[in-house]
Formats: sequence, structure tokens, C-alpha cells
Amino acid sequence: MEFTPFLDYLLLEKKYSPKTIVAYKKDLESFQIYNSKEFNQDKIYNAVYPQIRSWIVSLVNEKISNSTINRKISSLNSFYKFLLKTGDIKINPLIQHKALKTKSTIQLPFSEVEISNVFNPKNFENSFEGTRDFLILEILYTTGIRRQELIDLKIQNIDYSNKRIKVLGKRNKERYIPLIDSTIELLNEYIEFRNAKKNIKTNDFLFLTTKGKKIYDNLVYRITKKYFSEFSTKLKKSPHILRHSFATHLLNNGADLNSVKDLLGHTSLAATQVYTNRSIEEIKKVFKKSHPRNKG
Repeated sequence: MEFTPFLDYLLLEKKYSPKTIVAYKKDLESFQIYNSKEFNQDKIYNAVYPQIRSWIVSLVNEKISNSTINRKISSLNSFYKFLLKTGDIKINPLIQHKALKTKSTIQLPFSEVEISNVFNPKNFENSFEGTRDFLILEILYTTGIRRQELIDLKIQNIDYSNKRIKVLGKRNKERYIPLIDSTIELLNEYIEFRNAKKNIKTNDFLFLTTKGKKIYDNLVYRITKKYFSEFSTKLKKSPHILRHSFATHLLNNGADLNSVKDLLGHTSLAATQVYTNRSIEEIKKVFKKSHPRNKG
């Protein structure tokens, strides 16, 4: 297949996840199908920018969002950069391309009050499922790990003696994140329920469904939405917002940016700065407290 060496490169050298590689493959195949249909050219090695531009116009006409189109073009651009490295092409046809403009969306973190209201033990049943749900939300908020990192957590990743967990992040990069006492207590409660289950299908993974299988994306999303819907009016209630809240609340309470970067598993400060947009009220507090002209 035309894309196999590139996809192998992403998997073996760039250490991208299988899910990410599938997304790249779909984007490339999408352009390949269009190129074959419109220009009678099965291979996209020698495509020129007017062909790509034609594809972009067709995607716009299909009412596909600019952010999705930008992602598709980014996949294509990565493919051509790979071909430059291997010497299969001499010029990247996307070298002069400018990404389509997208609307910047502000993702509001949960407030500390909302967090406190949700994390009341009375909201969770004293059962395997209730304790598991509580622990999922607890770990998402107190460690800031990604949804997939939580799903992939294994029992062996828990270091009780040092009160920390080992997380396998993007591109298989490992990092250690400390656990607070309340998380450890809840973890012990959940492990008791887990050990009592008779239908466990996998012994490795920490979080299981009621049927004893490894949890999955949509379940974690549904759990987050279920509990926060009772106490928050924010439009978006997702595991990523809990990660956003973790970073924002740490920064609001004096944590330095580099430490938060390491906890989140980011490779650059630029990625972490996305989470630093404080609320207007927080900015007002800092301004009133810090400005030398404000003595009242």
C-alpha cells in the first residue's frame, strides 16, 4: 500500500497511538479517493497544490468545519514531509499553504465550588459501580491525566509506598504523578469492591466495567457528564474539562507553569498555556491585590 511506510514510521519512530494512525490513514485515503475521481490519478505522491486546493474547496462545500479540514491537511502535510525525508519527492506541495481560519473556543473549567459539590461522597452509591465512578472522577481531577491514560491505567502502575501512579502518555512517554491521601483512600475502597467481583475478564487494568472488562471512552465521558450535570450549568462536561480544571486550579493557587507542564505530560510550555486562561473574577482578584495604585 502507498501509505504503509509512512504509517509504520508514525507507529515505530514517532510512537503515535494506533488510534491516531487510523485517523492519518483515513485522511490520506480521503484525498486519494478525491484525487482519483477528479484528476484520474490513483497515487498522491505527485499531486500539486491546485489539486489539494480543489479538495479543500470540495470539503468546504460539504460543510465540513475548518478545524476538521485543517486536521486533514495537516495529515497530508506530514505525509509529504515524510516523502521529502525519504527522497521520494523534491518539493512539498503544501509548503505555501496557510491553514483555514477557525473560531477560538474558550473551554471553561469547572469552578472549585462545582468540584466540591460533585465530590461529595453522598452523590455516589456504596457499591462497585458507585465507588468506581467516584474514583474515576477523583483521579481525572487530582492528577490531570488524559481520558485514554486513565483507561490504560494498570494495577501495577500504582506505587503505594511513594503515593504516586505511573502514567503512559502520548508516544509512550512515562511520567509519575503524586496521589493525594483522599485519592489513595478511595482507591483502596474501590480495590476491595474490585477484588470481590467474580466476573473479571482482565486482571491487569485498574478500571473495569460491571461486566469485568476494561472501561472505554464513552463510558468515562458518560460518567463525567452524569455527575456534573447535577451541579454545573456549563455546556461542556467532559473528562478534558476536568483536566483543564486541574491545571487551572493549580495555577490559580500558585503552582508554577513548568510544574503543571510536567504533570500534564506536555513537551512544551506552549501546550500548557492553553490551560492558563483564568476566570475574569480570578484576574480581578490578582489585579486588586497586586496593583500598586490599588490601596483601597
